[in-house]
Amino acid sequence: MADSIFRKLRDGGEEGELAPALTVEETVASPFALDVSCYLLANLSSSILAGKSKSEGLVLVTFSQSPSFYLQFLKQKGIFVSSSSKWIRVLDCYTDPLGWIDQPSPGVITEGSSLIKLHKCVSDLKRLFSSIIEAGREMVGDGKTRFSVAIDSVNELLRHSSMPLVSGLLTDLRSHAQVSSLFWSLNTDLHQEKVTNALEYISTMKANLEPFCPSSDGKRNALENLFLVHQDFGKGRFHIRFKLRKGRVRVMSEEYHVDQTGINFSPISSVETIIAATKSLIPKASYLVHFNLQLSEKERFEKEKVVLPFEHQDHGKSTEIYDGRRTLADGKTEATPLSSGELQADVVSSGKGGEIIYFRDSDDEHPDSDEDPDDDLDI
Repeated sequence: MADSIFRKLRDGGEEGELAPALTVEETVASPFALDVSCYLLANLSSSILAGKSKSEGLVLVTFSQSPSFYLQFLKQKGIFVSSSSKWIRVLDCYTDPLGWIDQPSPGVITEGSSLIKLHKCVSDLKRLFSSIIEAGREMVGDGKTRFSVAIDSVNELLRHSSMPLVSGLLTDLRSHAQVSSLFWSLNTDLHQEKVTNALEYISTMKANLEPFCPSSDGKRNALENLFLVHQDFGKGRFHIRFKLRKGRVRVMSEEYHVDQTGINFSPISSVETIIAATKSLIPKASYLVHFNLQLSEKERFEKEKVVLPFEHQDHGKSTEIYDGRRTLADGKTEATPLSSGELQADVVSSGKGGEIIYFRDSDDEHPDSDEDPDDDLDI
């Protein structure tokens, strides 16, 4: 899965499109974004040297670690970087981020070197943008050749600048014609949710590290794990979210393990995947409801005693329905035909007779007529 991220950064975007961007998120419980950044840095550097990447150079902007840390790391991976290397430039924002040091310490490579450029006053993001583009053009020129940009951490940028300015810097880098790809890391525990959402909106890929045993008490237990070296510390799940075309999203996951050699990735075993999927589908025990479709003898007896509304309630006696033309006393006597002036019907209820007299409004009204009185209406 991590290889998928690397391939996206290596291949870059199509001409005329924004460069793909990655946000690597970490937390106090799983602070391994630096290891992920180093993993991507090593693989991207190897592909550039082998000529397998669309970008022909790499600009590394350091905030959380010194340039010598990354140069030593690349050396351990078999990638030797010297002052004559033309494929990489390091913009040092770690040594003097606020411009307080007049004379650099011994051993620090200053602006006289073409490999490492000392950048001061990181709060001036327009100047920082110009420095990144200038460093990239020193490697590939002003033509259509492209280069990649790696920012080890945006936490320091957000410390000295506002969120709109930082997002504007990242957006300008993505939209630059010579920038092939871009990635940075972020500690989500240090910032508000709106900051995290804004950076996720800018990026086309998001990777976050989830520990196997997240602490329920928050940062306190996470710090205890740091000092007590919990047996599962350094292990967890690596979740990746890709933004695809037409608003689609693809989510992938794998396991990670951090040791002295760096971070290593491995696929999640099929058994664990099935168990995790099953647990997500099964409701909690407190929500389980048991059904019994069988009736006991008592329940069946009570059910049979219930009289439904459509059933006759005459206690077993036969019931005849009056049709308006005969009396129910004898069941045979026909009602006396009514005269033209009135209609009468006998109703017998509980053995007693009754009579209803109906007077017509006019002679035009025919008794028991099947004609529609509104038939002449043109509706």
